[in-house]
Amino acid sequence: MVARTKPWEVGDGFWSGVVPLVPRPPSRAKGGKPRTPDREVFSAIVYVLRTGIQWNALPREIGASSTVHDRFQEWAREGFFERLHEAGLMEYDELAGIEWGWQSVDGAMGKAPLVPKGDTGGGRRPRLCRGHVPAGPNPTDRGKRGTKKSVLTGGKGIPLAVAIDGANRHDSKLLVATLDGLVVARPDPDEGEQHLCLDAAYDSERCRDEAAERGYAHHIRGRGEGRQDPHPDGKARRWVVERTHSWLNRSRRLLVRWEKKAENYLAFLHLACAQLIFAKIHRLTVTG
Repeated sequence: MVARTKPWEVGDGFWSGVVPLVPRPPSRAKGGKPRTPDREVFSAIVYVLRTGIQWNALPREIGASSTVHDRFQEWAREGFFERLHEAGLMEYDELAGIEWGWQSVDGAMGKAPLVPKGDTGGGRRPRLCRGHVPAGPNPTDRGKRGTKKSVLTGGKGIPLAVAIDGANRHDSKLLVATLDGLVVARPDPDEGEQHLCLDAAYDSERCRDEAAERGYAHHIRGRGEGRQDPHPDGKARRWVVERTHSWLNRSRRLLVRWEKKAENYLAFLHLACAQLIFAKIHRLTVTG
């Protein structure tokens, strides 16, 4: 019988990469209740991410929901989860090397029932509270409120950058935000050719220009072209980023965006990327 996996568990290897980045707690000069240990809170946040459970449904033995949620928002404001994503990439790069030679970008849509509505594609966006990214009518879900996450990956599917917007925002309009959202420094393209693989949604002169300005040799499948890869060298192509979206969707909290604040949803997205990367680091370390 195969042992049941528990993907929300935070192992010692993962925690060793987390603990140096945890923000320092606020001063407690006036005393008060002892602060819940960071590892306990972080493990509870990962549990929410992987199971998709509501904050107020969090089992008490895992953590007090209000404490865990408050710490999550505190750490999100501090940029902790993005730094964790960065730390994972840097360690992975030292261990195995990020394949910068072949990169891919693609977007994926999900539900966002609690997020303020955005525009319907034609008008100006409404004024929103700071930190909010509006939802938009999802064209694949009968126009219900939805969100879009865009991901840039390396040649082996390691997530290098993420961006979000309303579901009705065209993939091509998120390309710049995604390419410029790298959490680690990108090597100079003059030192080695870097290819960027995109599907037909990015088939426009603007996208080609943006890719070229950043030093990419772009490969964009034109509208009406077949899905077969025209490049015979066997390198990774668009399917790599699609597989990464599938990996990230194992974190069920990403499937439906319950977070009204963009920084909170992005925090979960960066955490999912970090957990994916540290899991690969663990496997590489174990297998030698």
